[in-house]
Amino acid sequence: MRLNMAAAFGSAQEVAALVAQGEDVDALYDGSTALWRAVYVRNFDSVEVLLAAGADPALPMMSGWSPARLSLATERPLATDEVLTPRELAAVEERDRLVAAVGRFPAGDGFSIACVAGIDAHEAARRLKAYVVPDDERPDVTNWTWDDEPFGDDSELAVGVTDVPGGCVLMQPWYYNAATPVVANLLSAGTVVYAMYANPKSGNQGRIARDGQVVAWDPHPGGSANADDTTLEVLLAHLYAGKAVAYCCAYVGLRPENTKAFTEPDQWLLLPDRDYWRA
Repeated sequence: MRLNMAAAFGSAQEVAALVAQGEDVDALYDGSTALWRAVYVRNFDSVEVLLAAGADPALPMMSGWSPARLSLATERPLATDEVLTPRELAAVEERDRLVAAVGRFPAGDGFSIACVAGIDAHEAARRLKAYVVPDDERPDVTNWTWDDEPFGDDSELAVGVTDVPGGCVLMQPWYYNAATPVVANLLSAGTVVYAMYANPKSGNQGRIARDGQVVAWDPHPGGSANADDTTLEVLLAHLYAGKAVAYCCAYVGLRPENTKAFTEPDQWLLLPDRDYWRA
C-alpha cells in the first residue's frame, strides 16, 4: 500500500526509497499496482523508477487496463503491443477540447446538473411535465446570490435547460433538484443520464440512470478509478480526473462547445411540485 500511495501522491524519490526497502513493485492495492497508479496520475519520473525496478507494465488489471495500455492515453506511452479501440482513441482526442469548452464555470458548490444523451430541451420538458417559462417572465439570474430567490417560492423547482451536441443539459445553480432520482429516471427513458450535485459538505455526488431507472448512485465524477469500474469508466476517470462536469458530459457523449449550458441556459423550466426522491 505504501508504494502505491507514493506512486499516486508522492515524488519519484519517495518511490525509489520504498523500492530500496524491498517493497513488492507488482503488489496490487485496490486493484492496481504502483506502476499503474504512477501512469494514471502521469507521474512519469516514478514510472521510470518502477520500470527500472522490474515492475511489469503488461500485468492485467483494472478492467483490461494494464499500465502499458493505460499509458497509451498519456503523452508518454510505454512500449507495448496493445492498442486503443477506435472508441477509446476518440475519447482521448475529445478530452482536451471538452475540458477547454466546459472550463471552470463560476458556479461554485451547491449546483446540480443532468447531462442527457439523445433528447432535446423540448423533449426534456415534456418528460418532466414541466412548465416552460416564457421569455418575458424570466427573471435576470446573471448576478444572483445565495440570499436571492430568483423565481420566488418556485426557485427550488426552477431548472435551466439547453440543447448541446449529443443531447441536452439541465442545470440548477442553487439546489439539487436537477440531480434527483426522479428527474434522472424520467429523463433517461430509452437513453442515459449522468447527473451530479456539487454538495458543499461532501463533494460531487453523481447519479447514473438508464432506461428509466437509476443504476448507480453516489459515484464520484472526476475522482479516482475503482477496481470494479467498467473499461470505459476507468478511461474516463483517467482522462477527466478533477474535471467533474466534463466527466459527466463525456460519460453520456455530450459535446458542449462552451459553458453556456451551465451558466446561461436557453430556457427555464418549473418542475411540478412533488417528491423528487421517490418515484
